[in-house]
Amino acid sequence: MEKIVEQGLLYDCYGELLTEHQRKIYEDAVYHDLSLSEIAEDAGISRQGVHDLIKRCDKALQEYEDKLHLLEKGALIRRKADEIRSVIDNSEKTPELNRIRALTESLLEEL
Repeated sequence: MEKIVEQGLLYDCYGELLTEHQRKIYEDAVYHDLSLSEIAEDAGISRQGVHDLIKRCDKALQEYEDKLHLLEKGALIRRKADEIRSVIDNSEKTPELNRIRALTESLLEEL
């Protein structure tokens, strides 16, 4: 997976576990694509400090995933939901199957 996409997914899942300061710096780097110098100037810290903080955040977010596996479980649920959709699409349409499809879509929205 491309690093920036993986960083975004990990942050979306576990970002609230970071401090407010860490979140601000990390969002500026990952979502707003600001340079280390721009972030450092805005935060009043050194460029090296920004770099180190981003690396620590990356490590912390990956450690959360390594322990909790929420992204991995979410991907598994999405794959199984795709299988359910395939079965429904290849079956005779009934009110029960329509209800199963609606429930499947509802569960996916909550992920």
